[in-house]
Amino acid sequence: MTRGAAIVGWAHTPFGKLDEPDVESLIGRVAAAALDHAGVAPADVDAITVGVYNNGFSRQGFEGALVATNLPDLAYAPSMHVENACATGSAALYSALDFIESGRGRIALVVGAEKMTATAGSELGDILLTACYRKEEMGESGFAGIFGRIAQTYFQRYGDRSQELAMIAAKNHKHGLANPLAHMCKDFGFDFCNTVSDRNPLVAGPLRRTDCSLVSDGAAALVVADEETAQTLRRAISFRARQHVNDMLPLSRRDPVAFEGARRAWSRAKADAGIAIDDLDLVETHDCFTIAEMIEYEAMGLAEPGQGWRVAREGQSSRGGRLPVNLSGGLKSRGHPLGATGVSQHVMAAMQLVGEAGEMQLPDAALAGVFNMGGAAVANYVSILERTK
Repeated sequence: MTRGAAIVGWAHTPFGKLDEPDVESLIGRVAAAALDHAGVAPADVDAITVGVYNNGFSRQGFEGALVATNLPDLAYAPSMHVENACATGSAALYSALDFIESGRGRIALVVGAEKMTATAGSELGDILLTACYRKEEMGESGFAGIFGRIAQTYFQRYGDRSQELAMIAAKNHKHGLANPLAHMCKDFGFDFCNTVSDRNPLVAGPLRRTDCSLVSDGAAALVVADEETAQTLRRAISFRARQHVNDMLPLSRRDPVAFEGARRAWSRAKADAGIAIDDLDLVETHDCFTIAEMIEYEAMGLAEPGQGWRVAREGQSSRGGRLPVNLSGGLKSRGHPLGATGVSQHVMAAMQLVGEAGEMQLPDAALAGVFNMGGAAVANYVSILERTK
């Protein structure tokens, strides 16, 4: 018989171009801090999962073993490295939850980290393409080119929505002003995001620089515990539902603008949680590119297919709107260190639910959704979170 699990503590570095020389040092910034936040001793940790994408960002692999180099008291705790493209952080978290819910242990530590800014631009672009179906999807524009083609397909089918993409970018940068951990705390405004210029050039297809997330360093960590143990600790944020649904890797074998795997993950999670989309107070979603967030509005049920642009234009996803999305600034403003992103999204949602989000705080936040995806909506993770202590 399975049992539930809850988030009981966390830690988060700033995202950006950080002084830490490698992923090992980034892991060291958050592992002990998360345990302290949870009120858990290293001796009580039954398992460790580490999410690092790597694939060439570092010559040091075997990242699961790096936690103990910073915390020797964890040397004998079973630890493993997890990678699942841009959803690596959520994959690490879900692996830890599976461990707890199976009854194999009471407490697990989850760490997500990435050091990206030390890698040269041309090499970085090639590394990112490992998250696509390289046989068909490699191109000079790198990973942005894939989402540029997705945007072009969407525009051909539903009309040019460049203005609405700029609205999403401007919205997330405005939200990010309230997040002291964000990579880029700057309100660019709609006009700048909507105008092609030397400072905001076209990157791929109709996507401008402001439509693309940032290359960042950073780490985040979560401590999870079984529900009984969680009730003895300082706080507990439980999973009312969680779902992981995959889709075909080659875009040629699916509708590239449908995000069907994401839609199914959201549909199943909402059904498991017994909620409708309007029951959520906020969502942290995966805006690696603004076109992704627009299509995700449709996948989560805020709009019908082809109508996600209305959510942006009508301000439905802004603070004070129907469903605030990415109050943390999202990947667009907060940053996107690949292995850390999914963990970070869950930290941002958990902070809201316990009232520890500072200037980002949404009053009376009780139910939060998190969506993290790997590749172009290939690995899709949806969590529905609520505070239970």
